[in-house]
Amino acid sequence: MRIVVDDLTGPEIAEFLEGHVREMRAITPPDSKHALDIEALRQPGVTFWSVLDAQVIVGCGALARLDDGHAELKSMRTASARKRSGVASLLLSHIIGEAARMGFTRVSLETGSAPFFAPARKLYEKFGFDYCEPFGNYRIDPHSVFMTRTLGA
Repeated sequence: MRIVVDDLTGPEIAEFLEGHVREMRAITPPDSKHALDIEALRQPGVTFWSVLDAQVIVGCGALARLDDGHAELKSMRTASARKRSGVASLLLSHIIGEAARMGFTRVSLETGSAPFFAPARKLYEKFGFDYCEPFGNYRIDPHSVFMTRTLGA
């Protein structure tokens, strides 16, 4: 597997992300859905990575700049057929390293509170993320869980 910065112009990643947004809409009430569409992921301040196995996309994730020291993890997704195979751990480790290299001292995220999201929360806990209050433009929401991790020493 290899992780590449993706410019989001290929049809494969567009289809992969459409599946992500569709799944989040099916699980989460509309007012609580925070998954970004492809246009939002193309904005300045967002770096997007795809995980490829051969030439097949098996995962993706993004880092969105909130301010000089704080970034948000966005659009973490693993292909259904590859869940629990190490794709998400590989990618999350990569993104955390890249965030530190970019000079961020903190990475935060929003994920769902429903049982569907329990494996994601467990993964983030494993990587040192702690539960926190809403950050950025988020507000308290019973369908959302907020987590953060300090980078560096």
